[in-house]
Amino acid sequence: MNNTKLKLAIQKGGRLSEKSLDLLQRCGIKVSNGGKLRAEAANFPLEVLYLRDDDIPQYVAEGVADIGIAGENVVLEKGFDLPVAERLGFAKCRLSLAVKREENYTDLSWFKGKKIATSYPVVLQAFLSEKGIDAEIEQISGSVEIAPSIGLAEAVCDIVSTGSTLLANGLKEVETILRSEAVLIADPNLPEGKQALLDKLLFRMRAVENAGRNKYILLNAPNDAIGKITSILPGMKSPTVLPLATEGWSSLHSVVSEDDFWEVIDRLKSAGAEGILVCPIEKMVL
Repeated sequence: MNNTKLKLAIQKGGRLSEKSLDLLQRCGIKVSNGGKLRAEAANFPLEVLYLRDDDIPQYVAEGVADIGIAGENVVLEKGFDLPVAERLGFAKCRLSLAVKREENYTDLSWFKGKKIATSYPVVLQAFLSEKGIDAEIEQISGSVEIAPSIGLAEAVCDIVSTGSTLLANGLKEVETILRSEAVLIADPNLPEGKQALLDKLLFRMRAVENAGRNKYILLNAPNDAIGKITSILPGMKSPTVLPLATEGWSSLHSVVSEDDFWEVIDRLKSAGAEGILVCPIEKMVL
């Protein structure tokens, strides 16, 4: 009997944890921790470890966990050489430089000789070195935004989602260092059995991600418009065309990218499509 299990490290609380567990659920994997720091999936050979976000890269690098879900910014800051097995598309944010709102900021040269408060000294130093900026880095573990107002630093480098926290502290965002999202990192030396399990997990994740990026479309159209509509709706290969009870009309079924959705709908209507029905896709295997 094969008792091989894949060990996955995720954040023990917060939105990243919720999104990670939601992804597993949409992949058909049932996990319930009941307040514990480790749990086993009921229907997939997976053990979940609930950890601090900052510790996840280290646990994967040291082989305690086989894979982990963490913010890309955290992975880069920790400096471990871990491959990104999949970009997950949630927990999107950016690591940015911000200064006091009243500052007359022009370009990066403003930071020369200035003190910058941050919880990401490694990423910040790499950025400053690349740009040829000599600045002092003040490393702090939290409440970075208040540093300029209490005289600790003249600028900050911190994670930004909406920018509301910066505004509330009298700061303005002036430079983006990197854009980040949740990523699945993996031990590069997984044994064959665990690599096979990771491949199965990635297959499910990609099916879920593909579904989230697309919509299923059904529409009715006169037969003489099918050629034009087909050119608008290529789908994964080509639209499915089925005859309707009304002579001279057909029903077309296809898939449209979320990014192109509204533009495609307008073009379909102009081409003669009627009764357009749009449905979400639960899974999409390419």
